[in-house]
Amino acid sequence: MPALALDGEMFTPDSSGYDAIRRPVNPAFRDVRPRLVVLCRSVSDVVSALAYATATGERLAPRGGGHCFAGRSSTDGVLLDLSGLDGVSVADDGVARIGAGARLRQVYAALHAHGSTLPAGCGPTVGIAGLTLGGGIGLLGRKHGLTCDRLVGAQVVLVDGTVVDCDQDRLPDLFWALRGAGGGQFGVVTSLRFDTVPEPLTTRIEARWSGVALEDLVAAWQAWAPDAPDELTVNLTLESEPGAPVRATLFGASTLGEGPTRELLRELIDRAFELRAGLPYHRLKQTFADLDPPERAQRTRSEFFSHGLSDRTLASLLSQFGAARTEGRRQLTFTAMGGAYNRVAEDATAFAHRGERFLLEHIGDPADPWVDRSWATAHADGSGRVYPNFPDPALDDWAAAYHAGNYCRLVAVKNAYDPHRFFDFPQAI
Repeated sequence: MPALALDGEMFTPDSSGYDAIRRPVNPAFRDVRPRLVVLCRSVSDVVSALAYATATGERLAPRGGGHCFAGRSSTDGVLLDLSGLDGVSVADDGVARIGAGARLRQVYAALHAHGSTLPAGCGPTVGIAGLTLGGGIGLLGRKHGLTCDRLVGAQVVLVDGTVVDCDQDRLPDLFWALRGAGGGQFGVVTSLRFDTVPEPLTTRIEARWSGVALEDLVAAWQAWAPDAPDELTVNLTLESEPGAPVRATLFGASTLGEGPTRELLRELIDRAFELRAGLPYHRLKQTFADLDPPERAQRTRSEFFSHGLSDRTLASLLSQFGAARTEGRRQLTFTAMGGAYNRVAEDATAFAHRGERFLLEHIGDPADPWVDRSWATAHADGSGRVYPNFPDPALDDWAAAYHAGNYCRLVAVKNAYDPHRFFDFPQAI
């Protein structure tokens, strides 16, 4: 057993509690068995664990939430569990300091107590650090931008054990890279500082249908949702299961009030939908938990689109999606971009995807060849850009897909802060 002086706890495969703490949220990587798990309760714990890993040559993976599609928050080496660094505090000027181990459920609740919030994701167990470092798309994003657009500073433990604070004035190149390049690239982030926004009252939007004309629905959505007022975000999910008609779910949120929201939605669809007005944002987030499918191993591929799918591509995509079969759940999720996401210069932060209309995810069982076929079909009309928080091991040119024109600058930052590539994984900078 390694000798480590810790404020937190250490787990080896023969420790009580090892199996519980080693498992990520993503079921696809729950069989990965680290040689050592360090549950950090202080920044000095991070420094100690990093020193041990560099001295022994062990791989090290930081974990905030454990949702990574590519398993980057799991390792057979040293797993750095940051869940003990989960404090949230808000200063009088509205700047929140949030520990890298905090999950969105507690972030929203803590910020609500101060009348503030952040544009961030819906999953209650998603880690704030991983979400922010790869961008951060959410229901307030069309109004307030990416989660990383609200980041004003971060504390980072570098590979040599140095603890640094970075922002626009201190180590600005590192700060730039942390806003959207993806987690685990340059050091271990231990806390983040955000310029919060006032928590709004929202109107929750949901509609569920089966037997709807899918081509008409998707065509209408992709022409309307990215151009809707910034205060309105409406996303679309299609679900296909053997022996059942395809189900369509329209969901989202508005800060415009119930009446204006209802009028705008009627521009999109002449069908019944449910609105729940007057919800504080943190309560709205809780109500979307029932839309998440049960935890199961699945495979996801995705791409951004700067223009709509052509009629031909859309027809082929939906034909494959609803094809008869005996097993396999399939899902297509369309997420609206536009608005404040696109009012930031492409090189202002590491997140390069500032001209996109929507994001399309193809989600299926790990062995279902439909995922690749569906992605390839839609890719004919895609922008070639991929969300860094949705890593895709099957990409041919991942550097251009994730980072576009920002890749060369990111390489320079990597060489400056991690010249020997200690923080390494497939598709790392």
